[in-house]
Amino acid sequence: MAAAKLLRTVILGAPASGKGTISDKITKHFAMEHISSGDLLRWNIQNKTDFGQQVKSFMDKGELVPDEVVTKLVFSELSKMKETSWLLDGFPRTEKQAIDLMGTYPVDLAINIVVPFEVIVERVQGRWVHLPSGRVYNTGFKPPKSPGLDDITGEPLVQRKDDQPEAVMKRLEVYKSTVDPLCAYYRSRGILVDFPGRTSEQIWRALQKYLESRIQPHYNEPQK
Repeated sequence: MAAAKLLRTVILGAPASGKGTISDKITKHFAMEHISSGDLLRWNIQNKTDFGQQVKSFMDKGELVPDEVVTKLVFSELSKMKETSWLLDGFPRTEKQAIDLMGTYPVDLAINIVVPFEVIVERVQGRWVHLPSGRVYNTGFKPPKSPGLDDITGEPLVQRKDDQPEAVMKRLEVYKSTVDPLCAYYRSRGILVDFPGRTSEQIWRALQKYLESRIQPHYNEPQK
């Protein structure tokens, strides 16, 4: 068994690649904090923090939130986790953000979830979302407990227009154009590891085995 140590990780993966499901498995199996930039943005907007007001001002104008604003928000969260292993999801999105992150909070591992685009397009046809929280369900492999309703709040789920096949392919093309420089950057640092597969379970089996060679699993019950 590997000795307990800190592991600072980023996870990359296309929309509907199962990145959220795999992130949940990682943080449940290992003593790691899951930091989602999307969740951070939503929380700050909903709670009308200074960050939230700033972010909302850009969104209300239909503008992209500047790199430096998102970076400052993520760094503020990471500053609370100096003695904690973490998994960063949704950030960085650009090579500049990756370089800034490496300079301030060095990353040990970049996990790249690789799922064929045709598989992703197939998946989204059964995708339902709870918009206020961002929780995602899929009628094919991760259905809600009650059809059409969020498990936690009981509020209605919706299917987004951008989950239509044509829209998905456009999003995947945009993702590829942004993730390729990130992958090249992390590969040049010698820390990118690809985990290809068609299902989250297939990818998780390989990823779990790899992570157990890097960090000690976290168990809630005594092991036999």
